[in-house]
Amino acid sequence: MIQPSLRRRATIWLLTFCAGYLALAYIAAPEFWSFRDRGFRTQSFQMVTHTPQGISGDPINVGIVGSEKELVHAFAVAGWDTADATTLKTAIRIGESVLFSHPYPDAPVSRLLFDGRAQDLAFEKPVGVSADRRHHVRLWRTDAIGDDGRTLWLGSASFDRGVGLSHNTAAITHHIGPDLDAEREFLIRDLSAAGVLTSTSEIAGIGATRTGHNGGGDPYFTDGKAVIGVLLQP
Repeated sequence: MIQPSLRRRATIWLLTFCAGYLALAYIAAPEFWSFRDRGFRTQSFQMVTHTPQGISGDPINVGIVGSEKELVHAFAVAGWDTADATTLKTAIRIGESVLFSHPYPDAPVSRLLFDGRAQDLAFEKPVGVSADRRHHVRLWRTDAIGDDGRTLWLGSASFDRGVGLSHNTAAITHHIGPDLDAEREFLIRDLSAAGVLTSTSEIAGIGATRTGHNGGGDPYFTDGKAVIGVLLQP
């Protein structure tokens, strides 16, 4: 005959096991997979931009996790200017800046397409007096979100080393420096030094490339990775 105390202990263990199973199977596990699927690391992107004419452009080599407001604030703190929209007026201003060495820290950048859309935001940091040489990055909002539920922005960072004619179309354009990894690291280092990043990680980009060419026909090389920075939340 089973003693009452043993029966009570067995009942308690059975109820504890059932409660633990239900919590794991119907609360913890679904939440884990929901949380995991929210992340951008399991999603695939075509990690290269294109010109409006369909020519392969600069590869995606950076990403930022945060809201648009947080992103604009972070770049301002790091000393980067928001690029103006391309209009006839701004096109004339950038031409004057290059020709006459006039400052234009928020000069426009050319339009590139990612996932069929032009960049949502662009930032730059001039080198020298004019808009001839500058660090710059284009950023696109994606549907993916980071582990904290905020938007993932993917971007293409490169260095404009001077103005000339496109090797592909003969249009006037900026020529980029070939070392895209150095420009990616410059951007992430600037944001880190400004204290606006909480962490960084890497995702696969276009893959290691030694003989790439962008939309203007400029050569580039890269290890093919994209570094993702997570912005500090206010």
